[in-house]
Amino acid sequence: METEELHEQLLKATGQPLTVGSLIHQLAEVFRSRHLFYGHGTDNPDDEAYSLVFTTLGIDFSEADAAWNKKVNQAQLDAVISIAVKRINERVPLPYLTGEAWFAGLRFITDSRALIPRSPFAELIQEEFSPWLRQKPGIRILDMCTGNGRMGIAAAVYLPGIKVDLVDVSAEALELCRANVELHEVADRVEVIQSDLFEELAGRQYDLIISNPPYVPASSMAELPVEYLHEPEIALQADEEGMAIVDRILQQAADFLSDGGVLIVEVGEIADIVHQQYPSLPFIWLEFEHGGEGVFLLQKKDLMEWHNGKSKDS
Repeated sequence: METEELHEQLLKATGQPLTVGSLIHQLAEVFRSRHLFYGHGTDNPDDEAYSLVFTTLGIDFSEADAAWNKKVNQAQLDAVISIAVKRINERVPLPYLTGEAWFAGLRFITDSRALIPRSPFAELIQEEFSPWLRQKPGIRILDMCTGNGRMGIAAAVYLPGIKVDLVDVSAEALELCRANVELHEVADRVEVIQSDLFEELAGRQYDLIISNPPYVPASSMAELPVEYLHEPEIALQADEEGMAIVDRILQQAADFLSDGGVLIVEVGEIADIVHQQYPSLPFIWLEFEHGGEGVFLLQKKDLMEWHNGKSKDS
């Protein structure tokens, strides 16, 4: 789609000066006709257009009612069109174009160095991991495969007394992570560590380990919408079945959990594979009020009993 073509489509049906509301409506119709894929913060063309216009024009989402009938000037229209054309032609996810995404009610700086924040973990964080995390002084949380830091940073915001380690193997992702630590002013309680999973964490113990690791199987990677292919492959795909990183976490996590500690991992579409490959582990599969699935919880004692059982078998 050319810039001029989109400009005409956005203006042709109004018959009046363009407003924020009419721009959103027209842009949503264009998105709908182009069959874009949604899954990076919105799930439909109306919300995508709403998010694009408000973010690009710098309108606070809490001021929607007051902003709806405000007129849009030419400079504002040009800015929206510039982003919309890239969204349509290149299928770039909107957060990569606007440079921000929201997770657990918090804004995060977002670019192609890391996955775009999205996970049912947001609900767990906002509920302060109740009833699984025992509230006590000195709680330590590990966010493994942290990406841009959204889960661990959000946990630090919602639980002001805790300390958090943000761990990722990607130096580029951790640069972005540090920017978000600074944005949310939690550097005094959050440490950013480059590590291949647990390799650089010797001697550390955590009350809670959370992770949204790479788990997309090779077969699914080949079928992903173009939008997802703009994200770093290392953060999506693990191996043929998607289990490579999950296997390592299950094998090693118990050594880094304190007594009574808990491991929570999102495995999405490979939940059945995880269950099949580890039938003796008593997974608790969490349910979410606001949608999401494929997140399991294990307690340290369960992991230790499993390890001890393997030792006896061998």
